[in-house]
Amino acid sequence: MAYSRLFEPGQIGSLELKNRIVMPAMGCSLAESTGEAGARMIKYYADRARGGAGLIITEITRVDDETGVGTPNQLSVTNTHMIAQLSRLVEAVHAYDTKIFVQLHHPGNQTPSRLIGGKQPVSASDVTCKVIGEQPRALTTEEVEAMVRKFVTGAVIAQKAGLDGVEIHAAHGYLVSQFLSPHTNKRTDKYGGSFEGRMRFVTEIIMGIKAFCGPKFPISVRINGNDYLDDGITDEDAIAQAKYLEALGISCLNISCGTYDSGATIIEPNYFQEGWKRHLAANIRKVVKIPVIAVCNIKHPAFAEEMLEAGDVDFVGIARGHLADPDWGCKAAAGKEQLIRKCIGCMECFRILNDGLPLGCTLNPVLGREFEYGDEKLVRNGAGRTVAVAGAGPAGMEAALTLAKRGFKTILFEASDKLGGTVNLAAIPPNKGMLKEFIETMEAQLAEAGVEIRLGTAATPEAVREAGAEAVFIAAGGKPVKPSLPGIEKAVTAEDILAGRAAAEGKNIVIIGGGVTGLETAECLAPDHHVTVVEMLDKVGGNLYPSVVLHLAQEIMKNGGAIAKGKKLVSIGEGEVTVEDTKTGEQAAIPADTVVLAMGVRANRPDIDAFREAYPGKVVLVGDSARPGQIYDALHSGHDRAFVY
Repeated sequence: MAYSRLFEPGQIGSLELKNRIVMPAMGCSLAESTGEAGARMIKYYADRARGGAGLIITEITRVDDETGVGTPNQLSVTNTHMIAQLSRLVEAVHAYDTKIFVQLHHPGNQTPSRLIGGKQPVSASDVTCKVIGEQPRALTTEEVEAMVRKFVTGAVIAQKAGLDGVEIHAAHGYLVSQFLSPHTNKRTDKYGGSFEGRMRFVTEIIMGIKAFCGPKFPISVRINGNDYLDDGITDEDAIAQAKYLEALGISCLNISCGTYDSGATIIEPNYFQEGWKRHLAANIRKVVKIPVIAVCNIKHPAFAEEMLEAGDVDFVGIARGHLADPDWGCKAAAGKEQLIRKCIGCMECFRILNDGLPLGCTLNPVLGREFEYGDEKLVRNGAGRTVAVAGAGPAGMEAALTLAKRGFKTILFEASDKLGGTVNLAAIPPNKGMLKEFIETMEAQLAEAGVEIRLGTAATPEAVREAGAEAVFIAAGGKPVKPSLPGIEKAVTAEDILAGRAAAEGKNIVIIGGGVTGLETAECLAPDHHVTVVEMLDKVGGNLYPSVVLHLAQEIMKNGGAIAKGKKLVSIGEGEVTVEDTKTGEQAAIPADTVVLAMGVRANRPDIDAFREAYPGKVVLVGDSARPGQIYDALHSGHDRAFVY
């Protein structure tokens, strides 16, 4: 379909934008250790500009080196040394007629002391962020005045580097937001108390930027439409703030919501619906005349178009959509929305970032590695030579796609009648429908790349030889782990349950394994059964993002289920399982009419010896066939091995 509103030019202050697509600020930790914008960060943003964004807002960019560090390898505008590399970033983005703002940021109490050299975090008041768990000290009046100057200095540096504007991050419970919100602002000086007092900090920042950068230099302010805290900013408070900020002469408002303490509302996992918070922006847009940008968990161009048509926003913020697919805008403009890899809300990007690593994505193995693995770095030496890929799960599909881009004639063998492998099962639990769309997208991408797909055809050595392949990538997935324990033959696997090959019979269901598969299978069964999840470790969910684990656990327990951590399976008997406490060794029985195994998988390598004999040195293992893992691991494995083959 044509997206006439989405690709209509827009205006922010005196700045004209080529379309209504904004890539809002997201931490990426791709800057140099000095805080400069190095080659990796420049390539990351340039790819999103090339991909069709009309405006890019940089990651949280620190204005204070003492207490304002938000992530490792964070972009900085704290001194003039940053100007040279910032100007190169601007040039790279402007080459695609995309505009770029710097987001001025200070985390306040939402940063741990380890990131700021062991110093105590600072805030508007001494209110502790429960997630960080470190009590901050309240900035003195003089320190707040000095902090205003640091924000203004950051804006001046950005302007000198050629940035098109700045955004003040006054949302998400960070420092400016801590002054705006009654939840964190308990001050009695001029920066607290009344509404005007709480607004004074951001007011002085805005007026300072205007004084030093000129009245026409665009200023965006990102605010919370709601804190989702009992004593925080409400919808009505946000409307009042928006009207006040407009009166100060800012250029636009960027509406988001939530704080660290309000949990998943700040960055929503897969169980939040597309557009769930659009009302926050719509309510504000009704009362202001300046443009409104809003993030609304947007996945699809059609939904973004509908929000613009409805008048809820003036610009749509496509955040994680630009992580999953940097070409989101160009594909939508070309009417190829089926080729967009749409964010699945797994939260892997932020789990990785919180571990201190550069940004990564389950569906985009190039994210954060654009400088090393961008398409222009592909060695296109396939020259029509044939390579076979055995297995059309995520690793096999990604390997086939990458090989085809390199110019190989790629034949993808799949023994079943559809693409996707076990992703088809992963798409069955509640809120996992975006995985089904991912398979459909991969099918479209494979077709566009010219990959030959042979469904219902096992990749035997004979079949591969007959196809004329010079090499074979083994992507046969994994086989469920079944330990040798008494009564194990009575159990079924989570795959059997999800695929409908086995039924959960009786009232009491015990699931052995509290990883993602075990928890999601339990979520499926909990409404109709009493489900107990048994996990050997002291935590469930593996590497899943905490908010996702919490949601799954709540869904299980609200239906009367239970989670038993630190327990290992000993045996399966009639109507019960015996488990052993991993610390005390004490054994106990749990009623079990059906036992479901979700203990992970082991590598599946069919005909591996025959393949290695037929193709010495030309057999490549990818995905679970190489090393069992999650979808993230499979896609990265398939991409990287095909990239260097």
